Amino acid sequence: MGKKLIDWPTFIASFIIILAVVIPLVLFPEAGSELIAELNDYISGYFGFLYLLMGLGIFLFLVFVAFSQNGQVKLGEEDEKPEFKTATWAGMLFSAGIGSSILYWGTIEWAFYYQGPPFGIEPGSQELETIQWASTYGIFHWGPIAWAIYVLPAVPMAYFFYVRKTPVIKISETVRPLLKGWTDTYVGKFIDVLFIFGLLGGAGTTLALGTPLISRGISDLTGLEDNMIMRTIILLIVTAIFAVSSYVGLKEGIRRLSNLNLALSILLLVFVFVMGPTLFIAETTTNSIGLIFDNFFRMSTWTEPFAQVAGFEETGFPEAWTVFYWAWWLVYAPFVGLFIARISRGRTIRQMIIGTMIYGTLGCLVFFGVMGNFGLYLQLTGEFDVVSLLNDEGAPAAIISIINQLPFSTVMVALFVFLSVVFLATTFDSSSFILAAVTQKKVANEEPLRWNRMFWAFTLCLLPLTLMYLGGLETLQTASIIGGFPLIFIMFMIAWSFMRTSTGDLIADDQYEPKTIILDYKKVKEKLRIKRRKKKKKEDNN
Repeated sequence: MGKKLIDWPTFIASFIIILAVVIPLVLFPEAGSELIAELNDYISGYFGFLYLLMGLGIFLFLVFVAFSQNGQVKLGEEDEKPEFKTATWAGMLFSAGIGSSILYWGTIEWAFYYQGPPFGIEPGSQELETIQWASTYGIFHWGPIAWAIYVLPAVPMAYFFYVRKTPVIKISETVRPLLKGWTDTYVGKFIDVLFIFGLLGGAGTTLALGTPLISRGISDLTGLEDNMIMRTIILLIVTAIFAVSSYVGLKEGIRRLSNLNLALSILLLVFVFVMGPTLFIAETTTNSIGLIFDNFFRMSTWTEPFAQVAGFEETGFPEAWTVFYWAWWLVYAPFVGLFIARISRGRTIRQMIIGTMIYGTLGCLVFFGVMGNFGLYLQLTGEFDVVSLLNDEGAPAAIISIINQLPFSTVMVALFVFLSVVFLATTFDSSSFILAAVTQKKVANEEPLRWNRMFWAFTLCLLPLTLMYLGGLETLQTASIIGGFPLIFIMFMIAWSFMRTSTGDLIADDQYEPKTIILDYKKVKEKLRIKRRKKKKKEDNN
């Protein structure tokens, strides 16, 4: 029975495409890296504006959907309560969406903007504009647009899964109203395989960032050398944690890890806020919020258009950061979106959209505001030269050194390292859950097969582990973003499909009839009452 549930074409094709990328990188690492880097430069240079328009467009579209009458549609039965409490739900979507990367970039990203500020501003150690944007741009990149990109696939998927009662969790299902019968052919399979490839590449990079950070922290605590053996052991331990969590299932495994994650995060942030420069952190974060509100559309659409034609110096900031981040969220969007859809039973579409964007943004805001501004404070006051250490020894060393400036530094480094492990495990057990769901024809009892979850859990580890020894993780990351370029158009198709599907219809149908979206919820309810009366009259006549 289990084997019959597997979507073998998608399952096998995913492996073939992954091997088709990885094997050349193993055999010809330098040539492969150069080719992929050139492709990445070409796409970000010539099509970067598409990523920016996509991000802003998705955000505005979802705000419209949330506050239309369709936002009231319940994901489940009309009287059904949310499957997870709000705190647990917020913790699960936040942990799945950002992983240990928030600890990495939330602590150190400001230092990159400090040295290379946006808008053509001259970098300077005490220039007000440089300092302000250094503390602000990270919050913007991890803010509402990022979470809007995440939640877009969740809207139609949650609707089909909980309202239409379709027992399938696939990104191809979200575009069925457009593709119709083509969804079950190679076209639908290609969309799902593309998503899997992007996720594996993205997951590999998350490991590439998280593992050295954990390894550096353990080295700082124990005095052991930070080397490949230690990193391999860390990877295996993290894999064991998320494999067990994935095997146990969503409610017992992933839920408990997410709750632990949330509790430890609050503990870390409160400690740094109270024991660090409290007033500076509060005021700088508030100032950053104001800057984003004042410049949201400017930041969302800045492309440096006059650099080449008018002789201005080109910084490459939009391509290196905003375009890269939007591409990065895009690669992860199908996975995070499907996971958000899966855990949102009992909520309305409005609650899912607004909740995801608000809770996700607030979580990132607090991390960047507290951890990032603590590091910035050390730099500005001269207590610790973060930027020099970053340039000399790399980000992991700089991050752990920032934590070492806190009181009870040994305890805080240990907490930071443990939280990094839990964050990493939480992201990956969510990933293995969704990968297993996508490679099945249907999901029985709302849980993928256990052996399938375990298979993808170990696959998520083995591929990055192999490439880590070969030094190809950065190349795989870039390749996944290039492969994710078509997702721009798939995201447009997802939005269009949702608009063509009557989200006001709460009755599960077997067919997906293309309709114009219904904005008058009273008319929808009246339509449903007429349909029920006709059905009852027909039954009475029989």
